[in-house]
Amino acid sequence: MVQLHVKRGDESQFLFNTTTDSPLESVIQQVTAIYNGRLKVDRICSELPELADHGVTLPPNMQGLTDEQIVELKLKDEWEERCIPSGGEIFRKDEIGRRNGHAPNDKMKEVLMRTVEEAKALISKKQAQANVCVTMEMVKEALDQLRGAVMIVYPMGLPPHDPIRMEFDDQEDLSGTQASLQVITEEECQLWWAGKEMQRGKKLQDYVGRNEKTKLVVKLQKKGQGAPAREPLVTDEQQKQMMLHYYKRQEELKKLDEADDDSYLDSEWSNRQALKRQFQGLTNIKWGPR
Repeated sequence: MVQLHVKRGDESQFLFNTTTDSPLESVIQQVTAIYNGRLKVDRICSELPELADHGVTLPPNMQGLTDEQIVELKLKDEWEERCIPSGGEIFRKDEIGRRNGHAPNDKMKEVLMRTVEEAKALISKKQAQANVCVTMEMVKEALDQLRGAVMIVYPMGLPPHDPIRMEFDDQEDLSGTQASLQVITEEECQLWWAGKEMQRGKKLQDYVGRNEKTKLVVKLQKKGQGAPAREPLVTDEQQKQMMLHYYKRQEELKKLDEADDDSYLDSEWSNRQALKRQFQGLTNIKWGPR
């Protein structure tokens, strides 16, 4: 199996296994699906703490309004009475007015938060450091874990306008958000290796040969963004080790120089002619006017 270390810019993403005879269309499709799937898991994990703390999202026409404005405009959240968390609720007002404040109790909150940590660990970037390849099955497992935790706390389901439900239903609207800049569609995705774009219509072996034990660092790039920066010749860790070795070598050379110091030869006690000069009365002779 050929192992691809997928990066976005200089940031490590995940490891992916494939074969040299795999068409690049298939490789790009799978890599893009895993990359976007991990982003979806991250977005859900960032929303779940808000759900645990402040309950479900208010309807869009009520978000950001004060209680007085809601009363004045005679607005009503029809989902408030439907979406009551299992085991009872605790009222925690959302200061930014995005959620209704009817939060799950501490036990149910713990279920949500523990699942968030488990899902994050499953698709974490640290998996690459542990030499674990992330697959689409792992991404789906993380999504299933999150969906199951939400169903435990809200068996009746979340409102259709709640961003967590929209993510689960693949109806999320990311337009105008920072998250939209991270997503790469399959059509605009490019794979780069060694400063070259790996063209669709070819196979992986057209670039790297038939050695199935090859390990490559490939970079994801959006079409039209040009070539990504090439990988440095040495990693940050290798650079640190080189600098440490250089420093130790300099210290060793300094000690050797000190050990070879022959300045003592200029001392009076080391002069072999000192005794003879003393008998001849030639000591303490100074040249020049007194």
